[in-house]
Amino acid sequence: MHGAALPGWLLMMLCAATGAYCLVRMRSCPGPAGADAGGEALMGFGMAAMAVPAAVFTLPRWHWVAYAAVFGAAAVRAVWPLRHGGRHVHHFVGCLAMVYMAVATATGGGHGEHTAGGGVPLLTGALLLYFAVYVLRSGTRLIPIAAAGGGTVGVRASPGPPSARPELVPACRVSMAIAMLTMLLTL
Repeated sequence: MHGAALPGWLLMMLCAATGAYCLVRMRSCPGPAGADAGGEALMGFGMAAMAVPAAVFTLPRWHWVAYAAVFGAAAVRAVWPLRHGGRHVHHFVGCLAMVYMAVATATGGGHGEHTAGGGVPLLTGALLLYFAVYVLRSGTRLIPIAAAGGGTVGVRASPGPPSARPELVPACRVSMAIAMLTMLLTL
């Protein structure tokens, strides 16, 4: 990312915290939910590494090729469950966006390098639109709904292990989508 260092550090901390939560959730959730959490942890940590300000630490180009390979493999892994329904489409699009940003950065645009390039504007715009719609659509679901009796009904935090707090899962996905929007804007 280019620009001021403080937003980059804040974005990096948000993504790392989200990745850490997903990692904890992965260990406490059995079966497919744990595998989903593992993919989200990979996404969170990968985005955190991409968000480190370039003024502080600039990765060599071969690191971006490695990023593209890792997230390409994650995208292939995310395709497999799509055969049984569309619940992993967002993860698949997120992995493809990470591949796209890594390739765009490796070929000369983005991450602090002030060169022409930075991606294909039409594809960047399509990804921005997808993530903006996702954030708006999913974010509104996090708002508590007013009950008929005057109180609020909605998702409430519950004590216990991460698997017992389902309200944090959509919040993590929204925060990573917001981070993705930010990273695409700086591409």
